[in-house]
Amino acid sequence: MRKLTLFAFAIACSFAALGPIANSATAEEVAEAPSFTTVEEFQSVSLEYPKFMVDNLWILIAAGLVFIMHLGFSAVETGLTRSKNTVNILFKNVFIICMGVLAYAIWGFNAMYPGDGWSIGGIFAFGSPIANSFDGEAAVANLTNQYADYTYWADFIFQAMFAATAATIVSGAVAERIKLSAFIIGATIIVLIGYPITGSWEWGGGWLSEPFADFAGSSLVHAFGGFAALAAVLILGPRKGKFQANGKIKPIPGHSMPLAAIGVFLLFFGWFGFNGGSVLSADPAGVSLVFVTTTLAGCAGGLGAAFTSWILQKKPDLSMALNGILAGLVGITAGADVIAPLQSVIVGLIAGFIVVVSVIFFDKIKIDDPVGAISVHGVCGIWGTLAVGIFGGGSFFWQLIGTLSISAFAFIFSFIVFSILKAIMGIRVSEEEEDQGLDIGEHGLEAYPDFQPASDRLS
Repeated sequence: MRKLTLFAFAIACSFAALGPIANSATAEEVAEAPSFTTVEEFQSVSLEYPKFMVDNLWILIAAGLVFIMHLGFSAVETGLTRSKNTVNILFKNVFIICMGVLAYAIWGFNAMYPGDGWSIGGIFAFGSPIANSFDGEAAVANLTNQYADYTYWADFIFQAMFAATAATIVSGAVAERIKLSAFIIGATIIVLIGYPITGSWEWGGGWLSEPFADFAGSSLVHAFGGFAALAAVLILGPRKGKFQANGKIKPIPGHSMPLAAIGVFLLFFGWFGFNGGSVLSADPAGVSLVFVTTTLAGCAGGLGAAFTSWILQKKPDLSMALNGILAGLVGITAGADVIAPLQSVIVGLIAGFIVVVSVIFFDKIKIDDPVGAISVHGVCGIWGTLAVGIFGGGSFFWQLIGTLSISAFAFIFSFIVFSILKAIMGIRVSEEEEDQGLDIGEHGLEAYPDFQPASDRLS
């Protein structure tokens, strides 16, 4: 009963905090605030504790929403590829989230947020395992508002949910022909080492921390993953039969558009945590603005891609519309906190147009990306970062420098990793295994043993 009463009191105080006290305390209030030496004392006597508790709770909820996005990625990638590769794609996504969180715990978090621990100032920091426990003054410093509007643990778990996303983007682009062992090693290196390096450049206080701005990761997460994927695809090559000897492009449709649509709506839902949590507090004005700009851009991206594909391909393409939603979401991610709602519609519409043109372009130059990940995340990630300089009051020059630097690093890093793997162990399955499907070849298991179409077994 006492805990319930305390919780009710905290919620009441948090609503009261929607006034000036939620934003900042005056110098007099700070001077009069009681000092505390333990977490328990902070909880019992600090006037800031109710707000701190609500802020921290929102970060944890947002982390859960981002976690759900990995189910969305699984569904999108599976739906847009052939049924004979379903188990393989799902296995890779299971591996990515498990590996990503653990890699971030043992190395990435402290490499991405080094504090004073830079090895090369503003560019590179060695990682190390996260803290294992806190007590005494260390607990106060990490589990109260002396740390931030959230605890050290909330900070880690929210950022860890982002970490695996870069490898997930690569997973979709290399689907249906990469060796599982090569992907596992490559993805691990990308998440363990590559992603924290560029992440530290801005979010960790590195050389891009000012005046470059990437609110929730149009470049640091999405463009990074997109251009890492481009490098891997160039080394891997296209799927068998995709590009004909006579120059024609053979469409290889996905096996389940309902599954792809479910995945996109799950991703849209999770994006409220992805962007909304990046406010890093439950600030009512900030979170509500980000929800609105995120939604408007995603919806505008869907319409932009739908009508662009209708004009260019003579019929409205559902897969393009779905990728258009994702393109709009990627596009607004860098500036969801500073771009006004009506401008976010423009950002989304342009992203929807760009993704269709980009997918068609990559097909024409014979770069095979089964799910459009390079276009959605890489190309539209660059657009979203530049949009901050156009609509969000940022420096266009520094937005350009930042996004090109991050994209170039991701491409070069991934190219080196997969080139080494190709030389040592090979990265592509045999033609026979590709024909048969990676589900049988890599896992000895079929996703739909009673329903798999004969065309999938033979093509």
